[in-house]
Amino acid sequence: MIDYKLLEALATVVECGGFERAGDTLGLTQSAVSQRIRTLEIRLGQPVLVRSPTLAPTPAGRRLLNHVQQVQLLERDLARTLPALTERASRLRIALNADSLATWWAEVIGNVCRDDELLLDLVIEDQDIGLRRMREGDVAACLCSSPQPLAGARCVALGTMHYLALATPDYARRYFPDGINPQSLKQAPAIVFGPDDLLQHRFLAQCGYDGAFPHHLCPSSEGFVKLACAGLGYGMIPEIQATRELKSGELVSLAPGQSLEVPLYWHFWRHSGEALERLTQALTNNRLLEKSPHTQVRP
Repeated sequence: MIDYKLLEALATVVECGGFERAGDTLGLTQSAVSQRIRTLEIRLGQPVLVRSPTLAPTPAGRRLLNHVQQVQLLERDLARTLPALTERASRLRIALNADSLATWWAEVIGNVCRDDELLLDLVIEDQDIGLRRMREGDVAACLCSSPQPLAGARCVALGTMHYLALATPDYARRYFPDGINPQSLKQAPAIVFGPDDLLQHRFLAQCGYDGAFPHHLCPSSEGFVKLACAGLGYGMIPEIQATRELKSGELVSLAPGQSLEVPLYWHFWRHSGEALERLTQALTNNRLLEKSPHTQVRP
């Protein structure tokens, strides 16, 4: 049998970022929390935490954390009829891309989180690799561009985000006076979210260019738009995020009529409770993403 006091100690240490603060949260001494973690590791025969250089769960620890999240969600369902069972609010760890967080996400899930008193632990990952976090057991659900569900999980198609290559009019005149061509793409500074961001490469391939290009790295969706508006480069920006800038003419499309469509899929573990089901229903019913005619739920 699993000793959930030990798993609770692990989850609290990771959530609080240390043993002392975890002890304060659990009403235990730091040494008592440490003893629970040691007991868990002895029973497993392997470590669940990496202590140095920074505190982090091991692969085994991540799997246990994912299990704890699912148990907490199920306990919430019981607490609706047996309130004494649950004293602490549930925390749901989710991986999603920064552009969704900066645009439509909060508006869609806000009511569910408020009504269910659900706390979110959001992990920002590019839409192409968010599923990796879930596969590793680090998150209970994720938003990504992959339509292939994991074993034991479900996948729901939510809709599509449209990305445009945007820059200021001055930038466009300076680097693309004759329009988009391989030579201009080779010289024009771009803005890339991070090393896992492949949207820029897809746009270049769409334009017939696959070589190197100068670029800024900006791991902030809001900062991404600000850099583009400052004329530092051009970037692939969601159309719904740049509505005001496009309307005012502050930003223009370098390739009018040309866009990249990124489908988004919601992945979540089966049997994770009613709260996650309600969150899934809210995401499925959202009207902020363009719906694909093939939207479906994959078993």
